Amino acid sequence: MAQVYESSGISSTKNRDEEQKFLMNVMREPSQLRAISNPREVESAIQVRGLRKAYGDIEAVGGIDLDVQRGEIFGLIGPDGAGKTSTFQILGGVMAATSGEAIMLGHSARDARSYVGYLTQVFSLYHDLTVAENLRYVGELRRLSDKEIAERGRRYLEKFGMDRFTDRLAGKLSGGMKQKLSLACALIIEPKILLLDEPTTGVDPVSRREFWDALADLSSQGITIVIATPYLDEAERCTRVALMHEGRIHQTGTPRELRDHLGLQRLIVRAQDLSRAEDLLDETKGIDDAQRFGDHLDVMVTDAAAGEKLTRETLQTAGIAIEEIKVASPTLENSFVAMLRHLEDEIRATPFPVKRKFQERPASAIAIGARDLAKTFGDFEAVKQISLEVKYGEIYGLLGANGAGKTTTIKMLCGLLEPTDGEAELAGETGSLRSSDVRQRVGYMSQKFSLYDDLTIDENLDFFAGVYRVPLAERAEKKRWVLSFSGLQGRGKQMTGSLPGGWKQRVAFGAAVMHEPSVLFLDEPTSGVDPLARRAFWKMINSFADRGMGILVTTHYLEEAEQCNRLGLMVAGELVAQGAPSDLKAQQKGHVLEFVTDAPQRANNLLKTEMESWRVSLFGDRLHVVVDEDAESGIKRIAGRLAREHINIARAAKVPYSLEDVFIAVVEKMKRQGKSAEE
Repeated sequence: MAQVYESSGISSTKNRDEEQKFLMNVMREPSQLRAISNPREVESAIQVRGLRKAYGDIEAVGGIDLDVQRGEIFGLIGPDGAGKTSTFQILGGVMAATSGEAIMLGHSARDARSYVGYLTQVFSLYHDLTVAENLRYVGELRRLSDKEIAERGRRYLEKFGMDRFTDRLAGKLSGGMKQKLSLACALIIEPKILLLDEPTTGVDPVSRREFWDALADLSSQGITIVIATPYLDEAERCTRVALMHEGRIHQTGTPRELRDHLGLQRLIVRAQDLSRAEDLLDETKGIDDAQRFGDHLDVMVTDAAAGEKLTRETLQTAGIAIEEIKVASPTLENSFVAMLRHLEDEIRATPFPVKRKFQERPASAIAIGARDLAKTFGDFEAVKQISLEVKYGEIYGLLGANGAGKTTTIKMLCGLLEPTDGEAELAGETGSLRSSDVRQRVGYMSQKFSLYDDLTIDENLDFFAGVYRVPLAERAEKKRWVLSFSGLQGRGKQMTGSLPGGWKQRVAFGAAVMHEPSVLFLDEPTSGVDPLARRAFWKMINSFADRGMGILVTTHYLEEAEQCNRLGLMVAGELVAQGAPSDLKAQQKGHVLEFVTDAPQRANNLLKTEMESWRVSLFGDRLHVVVDEDAESGIKRIAGRLAREHINIARAAKVPYSLEDVFIAVVEKMKRQGKSAEE
């Protein structure tokens, strides 16, 4: 692991070693804590006052104050380099603050380590140990008895549905299972406080929901949880959230308070020529923000009626036909991006230096195609007879749980892996997809390997420019563009391994498109990227599609899947549904009901025992329930059931399906048919 000083992007071997030795330190330095005779004497679980951390002249944490209440799920959100990980390392007792204090249940962070569980952003498991061995290793470091390790390990593995995998190597687990095991390791000491630094990055939506269900249950048992996440739909599940930027806390409140703080309303605008419409509206005085999402724009305005009028006038004057404008509630991501735009200059890269025009092709031309494509490894069918087509100028999203076969499919489609059966078509070729001519027309950003950490940024870009045969006369300009897009102007000599994950992803994306491919594969390109940088990614992806590039992208972040023109859902190697995001949502039967209650966790636990658990999901003080009956009957039935348990309902209403709701409903339907991803 190469942990990074977030505000500077400077690699820290010392920091890395401290984090990896965290558990060893706890063993070597027995806690000298006095037992807290009366826990109620401490009002807050965590009290932070004037906390500051500097690395030389770089101030990563700039004197923050924070209070986290007992049993709270507290979210720390902010862009890459905001200082979140430095804050977590201080709270976890891994690193000393420059000044200020962090009090954890009445004791300093360093002295509180015996009751603080810490799941770090990168280092948390030993991949060459089994599930059981990882648990035993952590338990023995924390001086638990063999009986305690066995009992607690079994309890948490059963809780997370992993008791069947005790003998499996951690390195052989799916992303979701690794995170569940990491959480079990953090919980084996039965902590009073749990620190989770971006625990679900790269984890599929089903596993993410299960992970958050587990956190809600732990919170209800009185465990205080502090979590950092780049996923703003996850932040909606927190009790309260703090926005951190450039080492300082700028706003704290419930998700609803943060959404309401700016006083903005959202218009969903469907129109022709969305790229030009986005640019026009984003520059229009009186419109706070405009962002493209697949087949529509989210337009943020202070007054819905006046904003709609201004939007219509602006687009009509430009000759852009409007299909529909409707008012909707802003999302937390809308608010987060708007707040960040007020705090900093948005990433505005210089325009991509286009050096060649895409070939004119008929509308029916296929950029990426599969006909009955299949792949087996021994007796295991990884991909089962899938067929799909991606046209030039189209963004196609391939979604699926960990182990569904997405990466195997991409490797076959781009010629890196021979199919067992079926045929792939790539950039007009159906025979050999490995020819030099085909490869020059294809860009590929891999899920895991994209850059060499032991090369500088410049050296990486030179290497990929050579591999993709970018003409020498173009390389300097295109390298400058990559650095501009990445927000790393003038830092080409920096070691790539020292970059935070979000910045590294931006450089990897730039390296994949320098040669101006006509077909582009992006395997989870924005994993771990903050919302503002993710916005820059998708603006560039959309611009490439508008020029005629055929693009296939995978993502676990279903809010960004809205950016795709069409989606394909994969389950257990099969392509089980395809269509535009709006079409997939419209195809779902039943309704999503939202309840605001005075006892959300108790309501959640009750309904999960009486319904299929996937139908019930907790979002902070709100409960989402999927029902098959009509909305009015469903509200009446569930409200009555909660009332019998003396759970009061403040509000109940039907809400639209999200893509996450659709995805989970499809996966659960396939599970009932006996089809699920191999564990």
